[in-house]
Amino acid sequence: MSTTVDTSFAPVTFSEGAAKELYKLRDQQEIGEDYGLRVGVEGGGCAGMNYVLGFDQKKDGDQEFLIDGIKVFMNKAHQMYLMGMMIDWQDGLNSRGFTFINPNATSTCGCGTSFSA
Repeated sequence: MSTTVDTSFAPVTFSEGAAKELYKLRDQQEIGEDYGLRVGVEGGGCAGMNYVLGFDQKKDGDQEFLIDGIKVFMNKAHQMYLMGMMIDWQDGLNSRGFTFINPNATSTCGCGTSFSA
């Protein structure tokens, strides 16, 4: 596995609120240096695909990015579904959690964690 970090091209971005929440989670959970944030997709959900977001170790086939000071792992095959996506953090009365603003999604479900492309 390569340890090269690609900082010139990031397929996703974080809102300021999402970055702050990710820093907070990383510190609270005492995430080790060999872990990064996995951003990806998996089959399932009411619209066909679910977003994957969580701290994980690097796997074969992953590319590594440094986005707003956060190490991010993404499988190369997932980039076509996630290119240009912004991850946001909502902390309001009506919703709380990470939201995904994906320009590649042709439809999304009501909960916002599932999409089709």
